[in-house]
Amino acid sequence: MKITRIALYAVICLTLTCQALTAQNSQKLPAAADSTAVADSVDISELAREAAADDDGLVGGMLADDELESEGGFHQMLKIKFIEGNAGFMSLVALALVLGLAFCIERLIYLTLSEVNARKLMGDVDALVMKGDIEGAKQICRDTRGPVASVCYQGLLHIADKPDAIERSIVAYGSVQAANLERGCSWIKLFISIAPSLGFLGTVIGMVISFDRIQTAGDISPTVVAEGMKVALITTIFGIVVALILQVFYNYIMVKIEHLTQQMEESAITLLDTIAKYKEGANG
Repeated sequence: MKITRIALYAVICLTLTCQALTAQNSQKLPAAADSTAVADSVDISELAREAAADDDGLVGGMLADDELESEGGFHQMLKIKFIEGNAGFMSLVALALVLGLAFCIERLIYLTLSEVNARKLMGDVDALVMKGDIEGAKQICRDTRGPVASVCYQGLLHIADKPDAIERSIVAYGSVQAANLERGCSWIKLFISIAPSLGFLGTVIGMVISFDRIQTAGDISPTVVAEGMKVALITTIFGIVVALILQVFYNYIMVKIEHLTQQMEESAITLLDTIAKYKEGANG
C-alpha cells in the first residue's frame, strides 16, 4: 500500500536524522585558550587599556552570539530541544507526527479528487433521463469521478425497479461510499491520542530520572534535578504540539467528508425525483 511505503520511508529518514543529531550533539566545542598572565607590576594606563580591550571582547562576543542565533534560527533551536528531550524517546513523538501527517495527506488527496460540481452533474443527468437517454446518463456518471456520480449510477442501474427498491439501493450504496470517505480517519485519531500520551510518558520518565539522581547524590539541589525536569517538560510540549497539528488536519478532513456526504444525499433525492418524473411521463 502507498501509506505503508510512505510510513517506511518516514521511519528510515527519522532514524537517520536522529543518529546525525545525536552524533553532532556529542561533539565538544574546542576549549578556549587560557588568558595571558598579568604582570606583577602594571601601571594605571596599562590597566585601562586592558579594561577597554575586555569591553571590546565582550561586545564582540555578544555580536558573535547574535550572529550564531540568527544563522541557526528556529531550526537550530528545535534541533537542540529535540536532543535535550532524549533523541531516542522524542523519535517516537516525531514518528507519530510523520505517520499521522501521511494519513492526513492521503485523505486530503482522496477527498479533493472526489469533489465534483454536483449541481451541474445532476442537471446533465436530469436532462438525459427526461429525454429517455438512460444509457447516456449512465455514461456521464461512469466518466465522472467521486461518490456522487457513483451513487447516481447505482440508482440508474435499478431505474426499472420500484421506487422503494431504487431508494434502498441508493441508501445502501451511499453507506458504502461514506465508509470509503472515512477510511483511514481512525488511524489519524489514534495518532492524535498517542502523541500527548507519549509526552506524558516522557514526563513520568523525566521525573523518575530526577528522583534517581536525587537518591544518588543525596541532595535536592537544582542542578541535580534540572536535566530530568527538562526532559519531562520538553517531551510534554512536543507531544501536545503534535496532537494539535494532527487535530487541525483531522477537523478539516471531517468538514470535507461532511460536505461530500451532504452532496450525496442531495443528489440522491434529486435523482429519485427525476426517476419519478420520468416514470410518470413514460406511463402517461
